[in-house]
Amino acid sequence: MQAHEIMVRHVYKVKEQDTIRSVLEKFIDHGISGLPVVNDRNEIVAFISDGDIMRFIGKHKDLVVDTFYFVNVVKGDEDEFEDRVQKILDLNVMSIAKKKVHKVNWDEECENFAALLGEKQIKKLPVERNGVLVGIISRGDVIRNSFKGLL
Repeated sequence: MQAHEIMVRHVYKVKEQDTIRSVLEKFIDHGISGLPVVNDRNEIVAFISDGDIMRFIGKHKDLVVDTFYFVNVVKGDEDEFEDRVQKILDLNVMSIAKKKVHKVNWDEECENFAALLGEKQIKKLPVERNGVLVGIISRGDVIRNSFKGLL
């Protein structure tokens, strides 16, 4: 079984110039927990998850954030939770999204991306064809398709 056979073709995504506000709206409106970030050519440039947002709004003393996107969280910053929640809304998505994205090619075999999902402890994998986002595969997609008809 290959990735294109089980991937979800309608992928919610955000553009690299979008804000965290637009990410959160998609999370809430569609009941999802992660989104690929794409450029204007629909190439995958990053991935943002609910975990990335939790790391930002949770209590922290040290936070490494990409200053290119105008974020300045200083070591020892002890903002209140509500302040951190408010601050994150207008941040650029690229300031906290993961730039090293695990992804699979559309013709990748299931055993390979199942191993990647398990070993890297990630929930979703963007699928690309010719360098362009074409789908997404979740752990649930692998389970449903791998065991269909066996139980």
